[in-house]
Amino acid sequence: MNVECRWNHKMEFTTAAGAHAIRMDAKPPLGDDAAPTPKQLLLAAICGCTAMDVVALLKKHKQELDTLEVRAEAPSTEGVQPAIFKEVRLRFVIAGKVDPHHALESVRLSQTRYCGVSAMVSKAVPIFYSVLVNDSLVGEGRAEFA
Repeated sequence: MNVECRWNHKMEFTTAAGAHAIRMDAKPPLGDDAAPTPKQLLLAAICGCTAMDVVALLKKHKQELDTLEVRAEAPSTEGVQPAIFKEVRLRFVIAGKVDPHHALESVRLSQTRYCGVSAMVSKAVPIFYSVLVNDSLVGEGRAEFA
């Protein structure tokens, strides 16, 4: 896997990954807040990676998924450099004709076996998750990779 990052101006950068480009910026006063920060993109990578796992697993079990949202929160340390995430909290919001057991098991498998991004990040900070199916909480857990 190869990517490259180029400075545009001020604190804005563009990362090239194959034929795809992703912009990054810093918050004021250093940047213009014109694009996500690198830490926001890291959270987006966790969400995207685990969401792909969950959709694939639910489809494998022939679940009729209408929507899936993965929301991430990660409070950062304050008053120290570098500021890092204290923890990551993922909230899976699933709607459709989905068996709650299959939903929870799909998230559990993603967060213990399949999601490479979560596996890497969980070595530095704990990742916790909760799963809602059709607005009902069906379970919670922690990412734990062998």
